Amino acid sequence: MSHRYGHVFGALGVAIAAALVPWASTSAQAPPGIPRPWTMPRTPDGTPDLQGNWTNATMTPLERPEGQSATLTAAQAARIEKGMADRVERLAQPSDPDRPAPPQGGDGSTGAAGNVGGYNNFWIDPGERIAVVNGEYRSSIITDPPDGRVPPLTEQGRRQQAERLARARQFGQYDNPENRPLAERCLMSFGSNAGPPMLPNYFYNNNYTIVQTKDHVMILTEMVHDARIIRMGGERLPKHVRPWMGDSIGRWEGDTLVIETTNFHPQQIFRGASDTLKVTERLTRVGADTINYQFTIEDPDTFTRPWSGELPFKALNDLVFEYACHEGNYALSNVLSGERAQEREAAKKKSQ
Repeated sequence: MSHRYGHVFGALGVAIAAALVPWASTSAQAPPGIPRPWTMPRTPDGTPDLQGNWTNATMTPLERPEGQSATLTAAQAARIEKGMADRVERLAQPSDPDRPAPPQGGDGSTGAAGNVGGYNNFWIDPGERIAVVNGEYRSSIITDPPDGRVPPLTEQGRRQQAERLARARQFGQYDNPENRPLAERCLMSFGSNAGPPMLPNYFYNNNYTIVQTKDHVMILTEMVHDARIIRMGGERLPKHVRPWMGDSIGRWEGDTLVIETTNFHPQQIFRGASDTLKVTERLTRVGADTINYQFTIEDPDTFTRPWSGELPFKALNDLVFEYACHEGNYALSNVLSGERAQEREAAKKKSQ
């Protein structure tokens, strides 16, 4: 986990960073006050250059709040962003050294462990702006279906979900390491940060590094240092080969990088999807500091229809750091040791 700016955590209800408006560069040859049109940077092989550090940190939620229109007015967006800025300022004030300790088990507030032993706001950086795409302030990342919501599950999808829950109940959640979440075990990033689809986690470290060659594109996710390798024009892996983040094949459609991913790892379940999940992503550089990111989810076994979304990736004028996760400390072993201690105590009381 890295800290850059001492930014914020906010209600996970609303959404993202920065505008998707093409940025114009100026030229010494141009008349004063008249910018030159932005020119797409290209790699030596002629494809658009997407390389660099980027962030998709955002306040905009994945799903649209019920009753909300697809877009916000500038005044609505400004009010939401000011609310976040005010919260950051308030939580940055010095703590009262004479405050009492929180009650045992936490104080019931939101946050890690009810604000007992969790990060304070200094370490949190979820994003401070509403997403602007094509000049519109978006109220959700999902654009299709029109209501901005994930479609309902199919009957098979509901059955899959019930079967997973039944398997989980066979053991307690603290019975063994495999029952703990992938993010806690530092195997994958929080939420779907690494993707695909690559979505903000509304917490911190929503940062990426893109590196291109003629034959491959690498996308490094700062959150848990996940690295996706996209093979340009490669052949699909056999169905039984299912790596983390799936099998990604890329191609160029004009100036848009199109990535199709299948063969997801069976433990990397995106919103209850089945092993037939296919994710199609489109990355189009639209300005010096913006990549437009679009995705479509297809899984007829799980969802009643395909669904899509889009958001901007903004240039990150900062470094992407190593994510020092639990493998460097004793967190997971302590979690499981604590559960074993509670089991021994319960057995002792039962035998008395």
